[in-house]
Formats: sequence, structure tokens, C-alpha cells
Amino acid sequence: MVAIKDMLDGQTIIRADGRKVDELRPVRITRHFTDVPEGSVLVECGNTRVMCTATFTAGVPRWRKDSGLGWVTAEYAMLPRATADRTDRESVRGKIGGRTHEISRLIGRCLRGVVDMKALGENQVQIDCDVLQADGGTRTASITGAYVALVDAMHWAEKHKHIKSADRVIKDSVSAVSVGVIDGKPMLDLPYIEDSKAMTDMNVAMTGSGEFIEIQGTAEHRPFNRTELNVLLDLAEKGNKELQAAQQACLLYTSPSPRDA
Repeated sequence: MVAIKDMLDGQTIIRADGRKVDELRPVRITRHFTDVPEGSVLVECGNTRVMCTATFTAGVPRWRKDSGLGWVTAEYAMLPRATADRTDRESVRGKIGGRTHEISRLIGRCLRGVVDMKALGENQVQIDCDVLQADGGTRTASITGAYVALVDAMHWAEKHKHIKSADRVIKDSVSAVSVGVIDGKPMLDLPYIEDSKAMTDMNVAMTGSGEFIEIQGTAEHRPFNRTELNVLLDLAEKGNKELQAAQQACLLYTSPSPRDA
């Protein structure tokens, strides 16, 4: 496999924000961001900020009843002024866009990939990811933050005896990051200015054990080859390991939840 440094021909490339090609944007995860939900997180990846909440509900949708299995679902939305130009709320327009549906399903799939539905029992967790400010990577930040909110919700459910063990429900961690080829160079964690001109743009969701849940890759201006794909996956693996370390560090800090007050 060709190393990233070989793809770069020995050049030292400094990006517009001063990062190296294999460097994440600064990441901050704040738990208990709001008081009411069972899990509430603000995740910040550079200038992208997403509020992720997890709502625990006893019972499952009608189609899931009497199965003995739980359910995890997700909704994604952007605030009207999350971007440079204001956009109307989709709920006001009366129609949810295809992109919103796609991202909501992606977040749900990624979280279900690390949840033991039998251990969850006939209970449901609804994840809401609201983009407060968008600068690229909103869907990947949503997945990374939603996992932490989900863990907090499971610990709340265990404490209130809705489930036997949060650790049994959560089988593994999950995070996601973007990678891409910009001006012929593979790069990790793209802000909007890079994402908008990427020749190849890819979102990669991985578990803590190193398995893939989702790989979304598109060539915008020219096809990408197998060598570039391997390099991009190596970059994504490096970035996801660092994001998962940030998740675990955040979860190790046991700040009191307002729900327990």
C-alpha cells in the first residue's frame, strides 16, 4: 500500500487553516449541554458545531412490538442561519429534503451498528442532531457527538432501571470523519472551503474496534483510483481513532447530569 507521504511526493503541505494533511480540526465534546434530554452533547469540529440529544422512551414503534428488540433512530436538521446565507426551515416549507433524509438515515445506521437491540429491550432511543454552525463535516460530527449522547442516555436508563446494563447495550464506539482529494492531495477532515473543491469527497464511519459501518465516496471532477482510495481510508482510520480517543476522554470525566439533580 502506498504511504500518504509517498502520495505527497515528499512535499510539506500546509492547508489554509494551518493544519497538516493528516491532522484533524480542533475537537471539543461537551456533555450535558442542555438540561432536559437523557443525553445531550455539543460537538465542535473546527467551526462546525452540532447539538446532539438522545431521548429514551419506554416502548417501541408498532411494527417492532412483541419482538423483544429495541430501536434507535435519528433526525438531522440545520438551523436557518447555520450557513453564510439563511435557509428556511424545512418544517416551515412543508417538505423534508433528500439530503436531510439521507443524513438522518446515515446517523441512525451508524448508531444501530453499535447497539445490541436485544439488550436494549423494547425501548426506543431517538437521536436529534441540530447543526448550529456548518463549516463542512456536519454529518460526521453528528455521528461522533450522537454516540456520546447515546451512551449518556443508556446510563440514565440503567440508573432508572429501564435496562439492565448500559455496557451490554453499547457494543462498541462509533465515530465518523471526512477525507478527500484536494488539488491532487489526500487530506483529512475537510472544512467547507476544501469540501467544495474536492476532486474526491468521502465520509467514513468506523467502530472503536476498527470495523467500517459506512463508506460514502464520490468523485466530483475525476475518478479516483485504488491507490488513492487506500490512502484515504488510512487517513480516515487515523482520524477516527483520534475522535474515539476524544469520545472516551470525554466520557471518563463524570460530570453530574442535570437530570440527576
